[in-house]
Amino acid sequence: MEFANFDQLKAFSTLMGAKREKLHDLLDEERVKSKEIRIGGGLTYSYAAMPVGDQAISALKALAKEQDLIGKYKMILSGEMMNTGEKRLVLHHLTRGNVLGVPVVYKDENKEDFYKNELEKIREFSALVHEGKIKGSTGKAFKQVCQIGIGGSDLGPRALYIALKGYERKMDAYFISNVDPDDAAEVIKSLDFETTLFILVSKSGTTQETLTNRDLVLKTLESSPVKGLDPKKHMVAVTSKTSPLAHDESMLKSFFIDDFIGGRYSSTSMVGAVVLSLAYGFDTFNEILEGAHEEDLLSLEEDIEKNGALMDALIGVYLRNVLGYEATAILPYSQALSRFPAHLQQLDMESNGKSVNRFGEKISYKTGPIIFGEPGTNGQHSFYQLLHQGTDIVPLQFIGFKNSQYGFDTITDGSSSQTKLNANLAAQIVAFALGKDDEDENKKFYGERPSSLIYGEKLTPKALGALLSHFENKVMFQGLVWNLNSFDQEGVQLGKVLAKKVLKGDGGDKVLSAFAEKLI
Repeated sequence: MEFANFDQLKAFSTLMGAKREKLHDLLDEERVKSKEIRIGGGLTYSYAAMPVGDQAISALKALAKEQDLIGKYKMILSGEMMNTGEKRLVLHHLTRGNVLGVPVVYKDENKEDFYKNELEKIREFSALVHEGKIKGSTGKAFKQVCQIGIGGSDLGPRALYIALKGYERKMDAYFISNVDPDDAAEVIKSLDFETTLFILVSKSGTTQETLTNRDLVLKTLESSPVKGLDPKKHMVAVTSKTSPLAHDESMLKSFFIDDFIGGRYSSTSMVGAVVLSLAYGFDTFNEILEGAHEEDLLSLEEDIEKNGALMDALIGVYLRNVLGYEATAILPYSQALSRFPAHLQQLDMESNGKSVNRFGEKISYKTGPIIFGEPGTNGQHSFYQLLHQGTDIVPLQFIGFKNSQYGFDTITDGSSSQTKLNANLAAQIVAFALGKDDEDENKKFYGERPSSLIYGEKLTPKALGALLSHFENKVMFQGLVWNLNSFDQEGVQLGKVLAKKVLKGDGGDKVLSAFAEKLI
């Protein structure tokens, strides 16, 4: 398999030379009806309001073929060593099902069996907790779970937990992530220690922020006036088999992940499985896996006009490298997805925020965009002014559903709240694309602001899994186009190293010491 830089491809010059279309010329009723792709979980991806005409689509097809994006996706799925920076396999797809149906074996261990075994462990464990057969140290049933983790151990699982709040919960979930003690203090004061099960998540078992919060929680538990409270019966671990936490006697039980699951891709591993199975039940979590697996299968399609994740990725490359747009806004018109943009920030920016290729060689083209977002319609009353009339064009990714989760609604002025929400969503797509002429320049909207739309009937667990997989695979395909290693994150390491220097003494670094003295 050949791994070439983006600007070395024949398709690169073809793409750069493709006719640049105007949305005012492209967008009509027929395009809205035809330019969409089913992406799994009952969802559909629409790119009608993206400025890609026939020439651009043809060039993107050639790009996908020349860079053999599907072939490289299959390499990931089959267990090739695709994380070149850390010399690791990339197996997050395998946590929700074997896409190719071929065994993935590493050092005589069948990895599919390993992940299935861990799923069976949490299925059994969560059932025993819900039945009251596993209780807290004072004999009371667990009613709450609290996950202690940071980065991918928090953002994805928290986003998914919030996204399903419209469904029946068996246990409420809380999350402690920031090493800022105010974060832990705010959560802890909401908990009943006797009925809370803590989930400590650290693959290495050495994550500084997570262990600091663990110690803070343990100290609080140990100083509790509640008689008979034993912290050992209130905490489980999600970690690797080789970490210090794997066989820690202070843990009620351990669930295992491995080095082949990156933090930002870990929501369908034990990192998400434990907290979500306890909160909603294993069957609900399994529906998330089913939706993600369905989208993983659809992402194998060679034809980009039938592969939503691939089309989304390639259009994103066109926007970034041909049109030069630097950012993308994720705008879910669903309050349930309030933390989903935060998860996608990490997923995209940590994966493709790179300036060297997969071999560590400097590249000369732009890579991952800046990602930000907020649920509608709150965003409309916040930063949409810049999106509509600012000097920079920011491509938009809308997400919407015909029906709400709770079904709680009322009719005012002839329409329901959900109808008003979706009317705003439809209006924004057209307003951004086509704008409005006006003699008053202050009231003139030039349009030509591109957007995509992912929509479905309702945000179900299966739809949520497909949505998660769509964006994971989009980011993966873009990294492959740019010839990046999307699966390591060296950019987060330097700050950690310097922080440790501060804690141990500045080591002769006078600039570091000068800043530290202002704060410590």
